[in-house]
Amino acid sequence: MTEKDTKTKVSEAESAALRLATLSDEERSEALHDIADAIDENRETILEANEKDVAEAEEMLANGEYSQALVDRLDLSDSKLDSIVEMVRSVAGQDDPLGKTLSARELDEGLELYKVSVPIGVIGTVFESRPDALVQIAALSLKSGNAVILKGGSEASYSNRALFEIIQDATADSPDGWAQLIEAREDVDTLLGMDDAVDLLMPRGSSEFVRYIQDNTSIPVLGHTEGICHVYVDSEADLSMAADIAYDAKVQYPAVCNAVETLLVHEDVAEEFLPAVAARYDEAGVELRGDERAREIAEMNEATEADWSTEYGDLILSVKVVDSLSNAVDHITTYGSKHTESIVTTDADRASRFMRGLDSASVFHNASTRFSDGYRYGLGAEVGISTGKTHARGPVGLEGLTTYKYYLEGSGQLVGTYAGEDAVPFKHNDFDGEWNPGHLSGE
Repeated sequence: MTEKDTKTKVSEAESAALRLATLSDEERSEALHDIADAIDENRETILEANEKDVAEAEEMLANGEYSQALVDRLDLSDSKLDSIVEMVRSVAGQDDPLGKTLSARELDEGLELYKVSVPIGVIGTVFESRPDALVQIAALSLKSGNAVILKGGSEASYSNRALFEIIQDATADSPDGWAQLIEAREDVDTLLGMDDAVDLLMPRGSSEFVRYIQDNTSIPVLGHTEGICHVYVDSEADLSMAADIAYDAKVQYPAVCNAVETLLVHEDVAEEFLPAVAARYDEAGVELRGDERAREIAEMNEATEADWSTEYGDLILSVKVVDSLSNAVDHITTYGSKHTESIVTTDADRASRFMRGLDSASVFHNASTRFSDGYRYGLGAEVGISTGKTHARGPVGLEGLTTYKYYLEGSGQLVGTYAGEDAVPFKHNDFDGEWNPGHLSGE
């Protein structure tokens, strides 16, 4: 069989999107359970494919071309497949994001305007390393009624192909072409130019990778370029809690975008806090890079100006002692990426000042930055994290993959009735109600 080109795949996805939007929630959820079952039943196929990817990645690691963090993200296991299956079922169990009446307004008697949630249409996704991202994105797209173009990194090509084929076979009764896989770099460039057919792009990967996508397309892009997250230990912090949070935020999984990269410590507690937490980090193999004041208190390497704006994705943490809460906020505003920040303090007023004073997508009080995640937010899963403001923000789940339409239900009204000297005034009364097509005409 001749391989279809990217334009053909996108065209098929466009057609599928129109049909997918008409499926009931029951039909979409049933298809998701079929995907979960198929992944569960084809573990051996998936793991064999993944072994090939990991073997090649370990060769690249030995040659200094890949990082250990990349290899870790690439690796699948039975337990990871358990999580993937659970994630798909969780998405299936979420409330239907489509057909929700967001607002209802009576323009006049027998003339009612409804704002109703609908799918975005065709979503293009370009992601690196983690093959489980393919399943997450496909599952969320299907549940939200969107067709999806999937492009994974070449380092996960065997895994991605195996997972895609399983998903495709499992959803044979769904609109043909709702999910498409593209693999070559030139396919990405073709996709980036198809602003007439693709409604949204969602890149996941390094900051350089996401920036390349943003700079080379006129299609709206939902994503973040960097995850430079901060934990600020306030002068009023419970230091035991602060140590646990700072440790979890870096060590629990350092390779992800919601891991902390800079620890800020108020000068009033630095001498008590830093030696103990530095010893704990040392046991976990974390390299600390501190400013002059931090290095006077605990043993660590010297931080450079570049460290404050670096996303390590590894067991490296920059540390700075600050004079005040305002100084911490200023530092985050200067060097942060508007992703996720956390303050540890027992003072509610100081927490409020910190949380309202920052322009990040997620700001926490007494919690690890690692909670910035679609699954942990109860979104079922996420297609990515957005630091933009014009559409979805923070972890993007089902609602972030919807937009809305206006439906107007009338009974023969004409615009001329509401214009001119004898114009009838509009009522514009908001009311609680769900859109029910044809109810005004008695259908």
